[in-house]
Parts: sequence; structure tokens; C-alpha cells
Amino acid sequence: MWVFLNDAFLSIVADRDNADRLLVRVRFAGDIVAVFAEAEVSETADADYRYRARLPRQRVADALAQQALALTATNFKASVRERWRHDLYLQVWALMEQEQRRRSSRTGGSSDKQAE
Repeated sequence: MWVFLNDAFLSIVADRDNADRLLVRVRFAGDIVAVFAEAEVSETADADYRYRARLPRQRVADALAQQALALTATNFKASVRERWRHDLYLQVWALMEQEQRRRSSRTGGSSDKQAE
């Protein structure tokens, strides 16, 4: 799962070596510790996600729940302080908005059903 936070972008997947853990992966140094200060982060220069940490599933769930409970922003993009990160997120937003318009025009925009 991808999680976009105003100070971190996380890619979270199952840890294939331990069902009780999740693998939190990031592209940018510091993004893991922004959410999991205690994490032991490893770096692999040639991996698709350069930085990784294996964390207990419950710890990840608790951290994500805490992010939701602490949320005060009424506009996510406006809450992103780092300009470079804001600009990247805006590109993702624009791609998703473009696809929303494309799919809505195909389906008439009145259905919650997934357009294929």
C-alpha cells in the first residue's frame, strides 16, 4: 500500500520472511523515521526503494491510525511544507484527477462501480 503523508511517502508490503512484520520502504532518506522514529533503516543503493525497515504489523497499524487521528489539514497538498515533495504529490494528484475525468466521462459520472 502506498501512503502519502505531508512529510513522508511510504510503500508498505508484507514481509515475506515474517508474517508478523511489514516491510516499510521509502525512496527518500528520513521518510521512515518521520513516522517510525525507532526504526532501524537499511539502505540498498540499487533497490527500487532505497530505504527499508521491517516493523511489527501492529506498530505500523498504530502509527497509521495515529496519523488519521491527528489529522487537522483541510487541504492535504497545502499541508506539505517541503516544496519538492509538494510538487511531486501535485503531479500524482494531477494524474489521478485526469484519470477520474476520463473514467467519469465514460461512465456518465453517476456510478460508484469501477469502470474497466
